[in-house]
Amino acid sequence: MSERYRVVPASYVLLLRGTGDGTEVLLQLRSNTGFMDGHWAAAAAGHVEAGEDALAAAVREAREELDIAVDPADLVPLTTVHRTGATGDPLDERVDFFFTCRRWAGEPRRAEDGRTAGLDWFALAALPADTVPHERAVLDALRAGPVTAVRSHGF
Repeated sequence: MSERYRVVPASYVLLLRGTGDGTEVLLQLRSNTGFMDGHWAAAAAGHVEAGEDALAAAVREAREELDIAVDPADLVPLTTVHRTGATGDPLDERVDFFFTCRRWAGEPRRAEDGRTAGLDWFALAALPADTVPHERAVLDALRAGPVTAVRSHGF
């Protein structure tokens, strides 16, 4: 009997400010992570750990990566991305939970030195060319609206 299909879950927090065409998202420049270093990505994101749900992971990642406090009630589910690296490696099978957030306590800062080379706000209409591809697809969909509840990437 073959082993059941498994996926690695992760939570992403898209901090947003502004409205309409002026909406901006906070992105980090990845560095020393081993995945997509040199690319811009959600300022707070990471794996869901054993014993926590996607919301708890989002709150934890915001605290760990940005030194901010996010109330779970302020996390708005945006989309879920089922993605693959199409390598056959079980670690390349992912489910990503994306949340938007417009309210938090504290000033976002690079709290994980050595794992990010920068932190900056970008207009959704002017994202860096070197944005992580599956995240870029979500951000482009957010700008164009409406965003589908579930999407796939890499299949």
